[in-house]
Amino acid sequence: MKITDHIKNAKGKTLFSFELLPPMKGQSIQWVYDAIDPLLEFNPPFIDVTSLREDYIYKEQENGLLQKVSYRKRPGTIAICAAIIHKYKIDAVPHLICGGFTKEETENALIDLQFLGIDNVLALRGDARQAEASFIPTKGGHHYATDLIQHIKDHNNGKFLHEDIDTYKSDFCIGVAGYPEKHFEAPNLNADFKYLKKKVDMGAEFIVTQMFFDNQKYFDFVKKCRENDINVPIIPGLKPISTLKQLTVLPKIFHLDLPNELTEALSHAKNNAEAKEIGTEAMIKQCKELMDFGAPVLHFYTMGRPEQTKEIARAIF
Repeated sequence: MKITDHIKNAKGKTLFSFELLPPMKGQSIQWVYDAIDPLLEFNPPFIDVTSLREDYIYKEQENGLLQKVSYRKRPGTIAICAAIIHKYKIDAVPHLICGGFTKEETENALIDLQFLGIDNVLALRGDARQAEASFIPTKGGHHYATDLIQHIKDHNNGKFLHEDIDTYKSDFCIGVAGYPEKHFEAPNLNADFKYLKKKVDMGAEFIVTQMFFDNQKYFDFVKKCRENDINVPIIPGLKPISTLKQLTVLPKIFHLDLPNELTEALSHAKNNAEAKEIGTEAMIKQCKELMDFGAPVLHFYTMGRPEQTKEIARAIF
């Protein structure tokens, strides 16, 4: 079922969903099940599965020269989505990204996803590699999320890269990312909304936001979207603080602000256990406010660790 239909059928009730990070290579599918099972009691209508591009390592050869080697750390997103829908009969939402994939590889992924009966995709540009200062498109791949959206829309219309098959059409519901505090590469917030509006005009049917900790940022973001005639569902992405290190790491990596009340409380935490308790209570409060506001879904970035999300969900659902 499409995300938009899940939201419509909820008739104003806030739904629960979460995102999975594929396990490191070498781990079994049981890792995925262990990350999902504790959260089933909250009836998630869908589960996101992230996608990571290849990276590079440099291996020293016998002659002392370095060889650049491409590698992937984690199993494929499509395989995990297939396992989820087979075992749990829950909609899986794969992330499709530009970086690391050619247009042909993207089309092959869409063919596989349509074959599996997957109805939703989240179309993202993706991040730069760790060793690169900025995003560098893959040769033969898409440069921007808008390019990827167009590719998916073409696929929905039965238009393929190298051939036309009139009877073969998909019907993917396309989601995109939104940034309540502005994408860090956008020159300003107005420009960021212009890009977002273009993605929605091209066919994006729902938005999932970057994590945030100040609900006013989300409220203002929704208001600004509506003022810009962006009327699709806007799903807040959430991640509770669980360690003291995240006080500095999260703002650095995700380019976001932490509210004074939260940072002041965390400044008195003596260890990670206390920080996690503070983060949990803050997230419970944040979620209740979002539900009162009418957020269609509370979407948690669990990173494969469900325990804290389970504690929060039990307090609010």
